[in-house]
Amino acid sequence: MKLTWFGGSTIRIQSGGTILVCDATAAPPGIDQVELVSGADLVLELNGSIIPPVDGEQWRPRALPTALNDSGLEAGILVWRLGGGSVLIDAVGEAPLVLVTDGVPTLGRWCRDAIVVLFGSGQGMEAQGLALLKAGAPKLILLAGDEPDIDYGVGGLREHLDGTGLLALQAGLAIEA
Repeated sequence: MKLTWFGGSTIRIQSGGTILVCDATAAPPGIDQVELVSGADLVLELNGSIIPPVDGEQWRPRALPTALNDSGLEAGILVWRLGGGSVLIDAVGEAPLVLVTDGVPTLGRWCRDAIVVLFGSGQGMEAQGLALLKAGAPKLILLAGDEPDIDYGVGGLREHLDGTGLLALQAGLAIEA
């Protein structure tokens, strides 16, 4: 999975052979929106109403098909609303990806294998991160904000990680997760 954050909640995700761009219309000044969505298979607004809801406690990642169990799984990315400002992105063979713009949804045990991106202010990222760590401790938390917000979020989270990875996203730079 390759993630490129551009600022705000604008992010480009390459996963499962699919390119997804979130919140392209909210991209910061200087980002060419035509270039941003070029080649994208799916463009969506994180707070848009077209994303179907799912219960985060009951949801399970799709299993990889095997020779004995060719379940005919739909390839590519499936996107689900977890409630509030959270979206779940599911690509077969990849860790579940949760994008959080506001509040922290209720998540099941699958969260331990998840990558979670927190967008927003330092105080918001700290509060959301602490709630995540208390509820299920994901594999990796990515902070998406400006430098003072990242510093604040890291300062509040680093003592509570207990094995969860923590990284800061830098605008315009891609990471492999």
